[in-house]
Amino acid sequence: MKKKSASPVSGKRILLGVTGCIAAYKSCDLVSRLTQAGAELRVAMTREACEFVTPLTLRTLSRGPVFTEMFESPREYDPVHVRLAEWAEILVIAPATANLIGKIACGIADDLLTCSMMATRAPVLIAPAMNTAMYENKIVQENIKKLKKRGYRFVGPDRGYLACGCEGIGRLASTEEIITAIERLV
Repeated sequence: MKKKSASPVSGKRILLGVTGCIAAYKSCDLVSRLTQAGAELRVAMTREACEFVTPLTLRTLSRGPVFTEMFESPREYDPVHVRLAEWAEILVIAPATANLIGKIACGIADDLLTCSMMATRAPVLIAPAMNTAMYENKIVQENIKKLKKRGYRFVGPDRGYLACGCEGIGRLASTEEIITAIERLV
């Protein structure tokens, strides 16, 4: 039997941000595959993401904590967004909505995920997922260009059938594509 070589993500600390769109269900496969590859995961979910996937699901698949609120009642002083930002070796947002991309491009940090993004010095990988018209919107495209100029990396989106019933660009990149992009960054 051949010995399986270690994955490039093995032992890496990855903070995964999950935002609120139907593609959030695909984050479950991403979390599972990264965990199986030996990555150490923490997950930060927006309130909207919790409408699509439960924190319990991601906590079970990651075998690690899932954070949903910036102002949870800790037993001692603990700025969670700063701790997560410092802990991460890479920050991945999959899926990333037009809303989140716009917030980041404008420097808006009004929840746990966006505050963690503003505080991190780790490389950031963004995997957009949204309706074709939203993705092709000039404002969204300008925001993506702005973030790319600032060093943020992107993977996808792909073309295909979308949850809204249309076909076009906007599908979350495949798990394999996202993992390959993460491996390039680590």
